[in-house]
Amino acid sequence: MQKLKLYGTPLSGHVHRVALLLRMLDLPYEFIEAGAEVRQSEQFRRLNPFGQIPVLEDGAQVLADSNAILVYLVKCYAPDSHWLPESPFAAAQVQEWLSKAAGEVRYGPASSRLIAQFSAPEDYQSALAVAARFLPQMEQHLTDREFLATDNATIADLACYSYVAVAPEGGIALTPYPAIQRWVARIAALPGFFAMPTLPEPGKR
Repeated sequence: MQKLKLYGTPLSGHVHRVALLLRMLDLPYEFIEAGAEVRQSEQFRRLNPFGQIPVLEDGAQVLADSNAILVYLVKCYAPDSHWLPESPFAAAQVQEWLSKAAGEVRYGPASSRLIAQFSAPEDYQSALAVAARFLPQMEQHLTDREFLATDNATIADLACYSYVAVAPEGGIALTPYPAIQRWVARIAALPGFFAMPTLPEPGKR
């Protein structure tokens, strides 16, 4: 099998979710560091005109959206697996949480971390407000469930995990959310798991 190429940076949660699935599917891949300067290059813009990471190269196939990459990897390399069920309802449940990963997770915990750690030009109070609405809903959802969409881990869990797990790096404590904390530990116990490099929490630098 031709080696897959994943362009990204170790501190990106969008990249991390893809790398997690690659490891969990035991797929060999080459990680190519793509910092800001690389993403501005003409060569990288040919892969993704938006200059964003992650980008996955699989031979002639190039994908540049993290959730789309997750779907692609399962469909290509783990069809009929628990990662993306075929049942219409279960598949819809996975899609619902992929949408939350691109919505509430991105503009809540992910945004607060971007601002606190990298001085991203986003609205911190807005990010905190989004997280304050979303995390209690996620907590309630996980109170009597082990995973987000089905009885097994799916790509929905990986898509939401990376930024929720490091929410404290954006100034959002997870201590009020014991069910989320149990879910975070559950994902961390999956075979092939590895964590993103840790960053100091705001106020603890």
